[in-house]
Amino acid sequence: MNGPAPVQFERTPAWKMYRSIVGIGALCALLIVTVFVATADRIAANQARFLARAVAEVLPAAHTTVSVGMDAAGRLVPTSGVPALPVFLGYDASGALTGAVITAQGMGYQDNIRVLYSYSFEIDAIVGFKVLDSKETPGLGDKIEIEPHFLANFEALDASLNADGTALANPIVTVKEGAKTEPWQLDGITGATITSVAIGDILNASANLWIPVLERDALSLTPVSDGEDS
Repeated sequence: MNGPAPVQFERTPAWKMYRSIVGIGALCALLIVTVFVATADRIAANQARFLARAVAEVLPAAHTTVSVGMDAAGRLVPTSGVPALPVFLGYDASGALTGAVITAQGMGYQDNIRVLYSYSFEIDAIVGFKVLDSKETPGLGDKIEIEPHFLANFEALDASLNADGTALANPIVTVKEGAKTEPWQLDGITGATITSVAIGDILNASANLWIPVLERDALSLTPVSDGEDS
């Protein structure tokens, strides 16, 4: 007896498979772009609100803020919009300069850490600090956001300038936990040494860039609000 006839499968031409793959890829790309465009304004608005709250947290005396940057000559100028690492001058209700808020970033243990800190012109010190973005190890590196003794560093972290006003008089450095002896040192976190040292490096580089310019030019700027009421 003859067995059943073998089942024959029709082979799909390669060009049809390629066409299907390209079509699916194009559809997925279109969906991604559509979702991105549809949510871009909402994401931007949420980011702006988060930033405004962070600024208010580290510089609560500010009633209004002005976004500033540096021109090609290194002079402080008002800017429109919010750059990736914004810097703000804060003014009280009477228009008096209350301080500055500076965004900075640098490499931590696992990835970039982005922070916000406030500077007091009155006492030449960093007086507020907040982590904006971090992917450091939970339970270790993320202690920079919650560890009380570490956050106490920013009650008055010395950031005074040298005699000619061109750089910090003393570099901001992180020391071992419990070894802080100077007002420009950060009392580090045991078990999160790399992350806490990274914060010192980030603040030192940023403060050396911005504080000399802020001290030189901030009082000469007209306090026109950029709409970021605290």
